[in-house]
Amino acid sequence: MKMCSIASGSSGNCVYVGTEATHLLVDVGISCKRIMEGLQQLSLTGRDIDGILITHEHSDHIQGLGVMSRKFGIPIYATAGTIREIKKTSSLGKVEEELFHEIAADEKLIIKDITVNPMKISHDAAQPVAYRFQYGNSRMAVVTDLGTYDDYIVESLQGMNALMLEANHDVNMLQVGPYPYYLKQRILGNRGHLSNELSGRLLGRLLNDKLKAVCLGHLSKENNLAELAYETVRLEIAMGDHGYKPDDFNIFVANRSELSQLVEI
Repeated sequence: MKMCSIASGSSGNCVYVGTEATHLLVDVGISCKRIMEGLQQLSLTGRDIDGILITHEHSDHIQGLGVMSRKFGIPIYATAGTIREIKKTSSLGKVEEELFHEIAADEKLIIKDITVNPMKISHDAAQPVAYRFQYGNSRMAVVTDLGTYDDYIVESLQGMNALMLEANHDVNMLQVGPYPYYLKQRILGNRGHLSNELSGRLLGRLLNDKLKAVCLGHLSKENNLAELAYETVRLEIAMGDHGYKPDDFNIFVANRSELSQLVEI
């Protein structure tokens, strides 16, 4: 199973997860043109995509959905609350009703040879989820847009081989940055986004001998730096009481507008 970020950040998100037989996208928050360019670099086209899994309805996760669905007729998987909000988003244009497939957190679905397990997350959207993927013994997860984590999140993400994990902001940069007060409070709140420190602490509870790669994603353009996210997460791991060191894993940061490393398990 392979995973690759096509784009990741507060301005747009799209992640590829696939096998030889099955090709999925998690979110399509960039233009169809940019998605196609990313797929081309993976030797794929829009016609190869078997499903689009939507985490929630914010524009940086669904911007390209209207054009992608009309152009290629790709099935769209999302929770009932997310589908309801997508249908209210006039900027997407018409999305055919039969393309929508309702899913629910903690109810697995099988798309060809990949088992998908949606899981609840805490974010200020209608009914947001993150996604875990299993193919044979390979297990991956894409987990962004969560303001906090709890034992349910930690339990749900045990035993992963690869993770895409949110490291949205540096708390100090956010506090002194240009955002209005209400937006700063939203981001820092329990239904906002994970800071670099919290991302590192969550990761510290997920480390295991089978974990090979961690991709840090959904970085804020205004309130974070790739180097800062990387070093902060590594520092949290180094300070953790779990017996692992930062160099035990391949940790890297997803780029805002370019393909990330391809993780293959």
